[in-house]
Amino acid sequence: RKMKVLEHLVFLAEIKGVDAKEAARRGRMWMEKLEISGWENKTVESLSKGMQQKIQFISTVIHDPQLIILDEPFTGLDPINTQLLKDIIAEMQQEGRTIVLSTHLMDQVEKLCSKICLINKGHKVLDGNLIDIKMEYGKNVVTMLFEGDSSAIKSFPGVEKVTAYGQELTITVREGLDTNELLKFAADHGRVERFEVGEISLHDIFISKVRGEGGEADEKAV
Repeated sequence: RKMKVLEHLVFLAEIKGVDAKEAARRGRMWMEKLEISGWENKTVESLSKGMQQKIQFISTVIHDPQLIILDEPFTGLDPINTQLLKDIIAEMQQEGRTIVLSTHLMDQVEKLCSKICLINKGHKVLDGNLIDIKMEYGKNVVTMLFEGDSSAIKSFPGVEKVTAYGQELTITVREGLDTNELLKFAADHGRVERFEVGEISLHDIFISKVRGEGGEADEKAV
């Protein structure tokens, strides 16, 4: 950690068989790509957590591997740098590289992964193609900004779950439910300011699967 950033990257690249001169070139190239040029001579320990996370990512890819394993790569990154790293990961996927991503962030899994394995407390909950899993658990989710008695919404046939965040309701409904009828029903029982229909999230699939097996959720995706 007391090594300077570029020295650190070159050292790790050399361990993986990269010539020192080429390693320095790649290190500078990746630092520019991750928008941290100018930090080559800073010590690793002096960097913020987010900067250290970027250096860790560079050390993972500097030897140009075809298989890349990333463990919680977005930890410590602000939204702008999270998006930057996501774009780089997507580029590497397009290049045909295999990326194994381990994370608790289900929204990132949905955006980046094609195949998943959901783990709860060390045990596999489900795995497979993301699209197939979402089709299997193919429930719609309605988000509604509603002024009225949310218990009335719970009584509508086909509504399985209603979660209230103030006036915003997140409603899980059975496949095939006519959401237009639900909208009419809600309008008869209160004021609807917003009504959106989307897919069930991977997070909700995970929670539903674990609770269906009588467990408590501690989600992790690979």
